[in-house]
Amino acid sequence: MTYSVNTTLSEVLKEDRNKQILEKHIPGSTTHPMLHMALHMSLQEISTYPEANLSQDKLQALVRDLNQQASS
Repeated sequence: MTYSVNTTLSEVLKEDRNKQILEKHIPGSTTHPMLHMALHMSLQEISTYPEANLSQDKLQALVRDLNQQASS
């Protein structure tokens, strides 16, 4: 699978190995009590929430890391 800023969080989490990448870029994201509310949001949508602390540069780095993981 190829990931983009339009990929939903639920699609990312289908692969267990992506959890570590999410935690690297958004610490606490995989254990957040409101995680279920974000599952159908795209990574871009999630980045609009200040709590995510996910600037556009960080968002691009997250997508890049996800795609590197997927190709390995």
